[in-house]
Amino acid sequence: MRRSYMANQGGGYGYQDTSQMLEEENQQQEDELKGKVKALKSLSIDIGFEVKEQNKMLTKMDDDFESSGGLLGKTMGRLKAITNAGHWKIWLYIALFALFVFFMCWVIVRFR
Repeated sequence: MRRSYMANQGGGYGYQDTSQMLEEENQQQEDELKGKVKALKSLSIDIGFEVKEQNKMLTKMDDDFESSGGLLGKTMGRLKAITNAGHWKIWLYIALFALFVFFMCWVIVRFR
């Protein structure tokens, strides 16, 4: 539509003006596209760095959970050994200590 309009103006010069106008338009769109590509490249590089950092953090967290799981397993093993040995005095002391802690918490909350 635009080409036919521009070609009809000024005889033989219309095609040259249209060609020049289209070339400028293409150059402008190319420049815009270059800017968008640069922005996308920068964004993808930033995402890559962030993913690497998150992977490091997840690996560290996994190691921490694994070590705490081992510690918890050992503790549960010790408690099981205590219960199997029949040390009823230790369980009585633990129960009395828990009651004392709850009583002290109740006193602090009640009279505060």
